[in-house]
Amino acid sequence: MIENNQKKSKGGARAGAGRKTGSLTKRTRQIAEAVATQGITPLEVMMKVMHQLYEEAGNVSEQDLGDKELVSEARIKLLNMAATVGRHAAPYIHPRLSAIEHTGKDGAPLQSGVLVVPSSMSVEDWERSAQPKH
Repeated sequence: MIENNQKKSKGGARAGAGRKTGSLTKRTRQIAEAVATQGITPLEVMMKVMHQLYEEAGNVSEQDLGDKELVSEARIKLLNMAATVGRHAAPYIHPRLSAIEHTGKDGAPLQSGVLVVPSSMSVEDWERSAQPKH
């Protein structure tokens, strides 16, 4: 039996409860603002390093190392390092596809299909059959 001073809990998640997605704590916001005022962000450093490694890979020549295999290995090593840095920077620059809403014309769902065109069909017939049917 439930006492008068006890409320029956509904349990589970409630709509609108909890921290909003993407919200920053006061401390996180302070850190981000301090970094921005210093003039260079960690993302800018990563991008600069990635570009320098990529350029350096392109500038490696046989004159520097003397052997084609060594040149190839050096380029691969530098490109792998650039790719690793780029992989870490990518989430801050490019949105994930799951975060992008994909819609068709005027917000309608995307439509896909395969159009098989017989070789005997004229261009006009083909264009007419390719028009969306409403």
